[in-house]
Amino acid sequence: MPIKPPTIDDLAHIARGLHLDLSSSDLESFRQLLKPSVLAYARLDQLEEPAPIVKYPRAGGQHPVPEQNPLNGWYWRCEINGAPEGPLKGKTVAIKDNVAVAEIPMMNGTMLLEGFVATIDATVVTRILDAGGSILGKSVCESLCFSGGSHTSDNGPVRNPHDRSRSTGGSSSGSGALVASGAVDMAIGGDQGGSIRIPSSWCGIYGLKPTYGLVPYTGAFPIELTLDHLGPMARSAADRALMLEAIAGPDGLDPRQPADLTSQPYSKMLSGNVRGLRFALVREGL
Repeated sequence: MPIKPPTIDDLAHIARGLHLDLSSSDLESFRQLLKPSVLAYARLDQLEEPAPIVKYPRAGGQHPVPEQNPLNGWYWRCEINGAPEGPLKGKTVAIKDNVAVAEIPMMNGTMLLEGFVATIDATVVTRILDAGGSILGKSVCESLCFSGGSHTSDNGPVRNPHDRSRSTGGSSSGSGALVASGAVDMAIGGDQGGSIRIPSSWCGIYGLKPTYGLVPYTGAFPIELTLDHLGPMARSAADRALMLEAIAGPDGLDPRQPADLTSQPYSKMLSGNVRGLRFALVREGL
């Protein structure tokens, strides 16, 4: 929306509110000083915002019926098939519902956003599809991703597949439940203060909060720029490494990624040999 530059009367009104005694020439001088800033904002409105290209066709999908959603882990069901070949060929994936998938609703666990439909694929979504993965839907997440439990989503509580009377952990609660129950092979989770690690540990799967900036956050609903992480969740360390290999690396859009960032062939680095590694145990945690 274009910014309307203030008039002399506007500036005089603001000056009186701040108890400033400004002359007409003072007000005009200030109005002239504002012009470059107003022009800069106008120029921004003329530029086309870069957006990831939606590369793979998909239908709109639907809300899951209760019989197909016993743990309440699914927010939305769809089927998006990726490239015919790639390291994730044959792997099924759930996407946490704070991550944009084009033409698919994104509620982020709260009725405040219900009805919003994304127009782009997040970078991690495109990379999963480029690697041959198939996306089967969006997983329930906690309300605005602000809980370590699995009871705050406006979609209702997510049940732990090992004991439905217990919490799945959050905020990537649906991703944890769906992977642990075998509904999908892998899932995308998000982590600021434990939101991948908590449901992974409580559900008995493998989750990873990657090094800051390693996985682009482009297209995901944020909490705070310096805390936001997206990462892989899977039933094995090998699948987790395979997914990280597919989604890591710079995308040219996420400003938190350093220019010299590189990813590694993580799936080929799982030798099983821990010789030489040093571990620390936090006494208070045990």
